[in-house]
Amino acid sequence: MSRFAQAWRQTLAAVLGDAGVLLILLVAPVLYGFFYPWPYGTEVVTRVPVAVVDQDRTGLSRQIVRFAQASPRMEVRFVTGDLQQARMALWRGEIEGYALLPADLKRDVVRGAPAVVPIEGNGAYALLNKAVSYGFAEAVGTVSAGVEIRKLQAAGQGAAQAMASRNPLDLQMVHLFNPTEGYGSYVVPAVALLILQQTLLMGAAMLAGTWAEAGTLRARPAAWLGRLAALSGCGLLTGAFFFGWVFWLQDYPRGGNPAGALVLLLCYVPTVCALGLLLGCWLRDRERALQVLLFTALPMAFLSGFSWPAQALPAPLQALAQLLPSTSAIQAALRLNQMGAPLADVAGWLLTLAVLGLVLTGGLLWAGRERAARARVR
Repeated sequence: MSRFAQAWRQTLAAVLGDAGVLLILLVAPVLYGFFYPWPYGTEVVTRVPVAVVDQDRTGLSRQIVRFAQASPRMEVRFVTGDLQQARMALWRGEIEGYALLPADLKRDVVRGAPAVVPIEGNGAYALLNKAVSYGFAEAVGTVSAGVEIRKLQAAGQGAAQAMASRNPLDLQMVHLFNPTEGYGSYVVPAVALLILQQTLLMGAAMLAGTWAEAGTLRARPAAWLGRLAALSGCGLLTGAFFFGWVFWLQDYPRGGNPAGALVLLLCYVPTVCALGLLLGCWLRDRERALQVLLFTALPMAFLSGFSWPAQALPAPLQALAQLLPSTSAIQAALRLNQMGAPLADVAGWLLTLAVLGLVLTGGLLWAGRERAARARVR
């Protein structure tokens, strides 16, 4: 039996026989696949508690209140004329925002003077703040449109003509790749690639640390390639689980370019496994590898460019991000699997992954041969 095949079989046996590595490489991704999307099951934020401060107390302000109460984004907990009461409720966390309908609101509207409706929200929670802002904006905007149409009708226009004059261009927004505007559809497909990377890095580094502690880390290049192939096989199974099952089960946008997604996994998984083995060779300690890698997931998520635009990062961090496999993989995966982009559109990211994979694999083989040469000298 060749060294490659022997190392491949021994590595699979080591993965299946090591409870810690098995838990991280194969069991943890399955648990993540079911439990990580669970909190985002509702996809969009609804019924956010708010208040309305009505200091105008006219028919116009009451109409705005009724439209706010009808909005699915918000739940109007109370209507008051006391601004301080609403402000204290916001500070106590009883509501997430409020709208102030100032005194003389109707008088300003009738006179044609600018009328401002201030909206205060809890900026600490972006999604809740967005729901509050959009909900009140829709309520006030709908009432405002009705007022404009009635003014046009009073000037002599018919109902249809008044509606056309008020809205000459009918804008309809269609979200192509996230139709529900759901948070789960936005975050889980990207984080899945990061979960795959972190579990592979920790599992491979722990396995290399175990070999180092047992004195069996030194190996020839063929054996290292066999080890790399075995770990890559586990990673490909995990990737197929996310792309082929989890996204389908959660009904996330998927399947735009399945062949392209497979090519991406074939570039991504071996690169991550090579990096994990190389880190394990450097750390040479099973527990230390887990401790070091456990806290790197969040920085890698921010550097990947899906939660915050990469162009807005400082130049040194942009350069660092290109050295992480997850950065290129996440950007390419979102375009291939969600948007159905052809391979030509993600060729730059795939090339980056291929170059990283070759460099990391070369470093791994060099480290293995160097250690073997030292062992022969001794």
